[in-house]
Amino acid sequence: MLRSPFFYFIILLFLFSCKEKKTANPNTETIKKEALRIRNKGIENFEKQSFGEAFHEFNTSKKLYETLKDSANIGYILIKIARIQQVNGDYYGSKETLTEASTYFKKESAYIADINLILGIADKELSLYNDAIFYYKESAKEFEDPIAKLGPLSNIGPIYIQQKKYDKAIALLESILGKNLLNDEAQAPDKARIQDNLGYAYFKYGMDEKGFHLMDNALQKRNEIKDTYGSIESYLHLADYYSKKEIQKSDESALKAYNISTKLNSVDERLEALQILISNDHSAQKHTYVQKYFTLNDSIIKVRNNFKNKFAKIKYDAKKEKDENEKLRLEKAENLLALQKEKYLRIVLVIIFVFLVILIAILIRYYKNKNKATEFRASYETETRIAKKIHDELANDVYNVIAFTESQSLSKENTKENLLQKLDDIYSRVRGISKENNKIDTGANFTSSIKELLSTYNTTERNIIFTNLENINWEIVDDIKKVTISRILQELLVNMKKHSQANLVVVKFENDQNSILINYTDNGIGCEKNKIAKNGLQNMESRIQAVKGTVDFETEPDKGFRAKIAIPK
Repeated sequence: MLRSPFFYFIILLFLFSCKEKKTANPNTETIKKEALRIRNKGIENFEKQSFGEAFHEFNTSKKLYETLKDSANIGYILIKIARIQQVNGDYYGSKETLTEASTYFKKESAYIADINLILGIADKELSLYNDAIFYYKESAKEFEDPIAKLGPLSNIGPIYIQQKKYDKAIALLESILGKNLLNDEAQAPDKARIQDNLGYAYFKYGMDEKGFHLMDNALQKRNEIKDTYGSIESYLHLADYYSKKEIQKSDESALKAYNISTKLNSVDERLEALQILISNDHSAQKHTYVQKYFTLNDSIIKVRNNFKNKFAKIKYDAKKEKDENEKLRLEKAENLLALQKEKYLRIVLVIIFVFLVILIAILIRYYKNKNKATEFRASYETETRIAKKIHDELANDVYNVIAFTESQSLSKENTKENLLQKLDDIYSRVRGISKENNKIDTGANFTSSIKELLSTYNTTERNIIFTNLENINWEIVDDIKKVTISRILQELLVNMKKHSQANLVVVKFENDQNSILINYTDNGIGCEKNKIAKNGLQNMESRIQAVKGTVDFETEPDKGFRAKIAIPK
């Protein structure tokens, strides 16, 4: 990072702009009150389980707090959004949101304990049991209250049961109950939950009588304190217990769990109850239970997918609005252009000079440890090529900009816009030259480099959306194919920028047992299919064929452009 020319570019921009007078926002208190009002409304809808409305309100409130730079409230809202995503089955999205939330809190903050706890829940649902245990333990470390520590620690017990480590589950849950910290009435639901899980662990360990006694006592306690939701888990555990002993009692317990979870709209528990009823193999009822299971499962998948799509649209709209606000801010800054003419010219010249010097220095350092004869020749050729490209493509434009500013009056709006356009074009081409010569990171930061590549083409007029990038196990993909994927994405985006006039691009990553699938779509002007090779994509096809992959283009004039790419693992 410290060697990157863009690092120095950012420093230079900061130095040039640090003297600008910053005006305070006179509406700070108004914004603060509005942000708090919308946040509280989101909390209210969250408690009512109106998750769609709550998500929208949290997102709106977050934007207001971002203008106030209120890190605590931004992080708190992100935690709430992550919980909504988990309720709707979007565990990967939840983890991304929680990772973002953690950046707004200090390491020792109490919110970090909540973040680790929710991350543990997400990994448990994704069957990443070791990761879940890690986050639960980290959460327990952050809690100072001994009773609060028992919450995440007790969650590790059911994970040990899932891993069939029954002895470890028993030892952990016994030690928690042995601390005698859950004797108050307020902790009665937690104590009953731990007793139930301990009994289930004993049952799975082969100590049926002791396990049944604990599970039965836990159910009685839950019924006494009217812990209706908790009783679902007790009935499911007893149904599993009776399934090997008395099928009728197993059915009764499973049906009780099913009826309560139906009343409380707890879908996952309903599915679990139906699974037990199906496994008990009723000749007359089995078909009915199977039908109910698939109908319910299909319904919840559809509902959760709808939520994911809705949330994605809300986030997209929020980003679009943020970009538009940024554009308005830049337009306002243009009014100062006449007073800053010399400053902009210095920035242009310094960018080119620093970029050229640092790039040459990096190339010399890179080749220094190689064979001296080969090093000298390669370094010389590379420096000559880059210097010529900068001279041919940029130097004349820089002098043209200088001549333009000296000969034109910057008080005219059209003149200012023209100057800004020329500066932006020069800057974009400098970045382009840099990107063309960057080494592709095929290691642990590969996904980050792909994100950076895609985001490079994001502008206020064009939005790049990519999905499922991190769902692919890139560790099993060899470096040559990673380089190929990076290059073909770059060529697709360069082709899009040159020819398509698109304002929306979607890149979707998928994978199956044999291949990595990349679906590219834009809403540009398209072209005749037989003219695709002329648009610079022939080289991309050659790259794909070199790794025994396939590509299929779909395009028509005025109907956008699509590419379906398959790269074998």
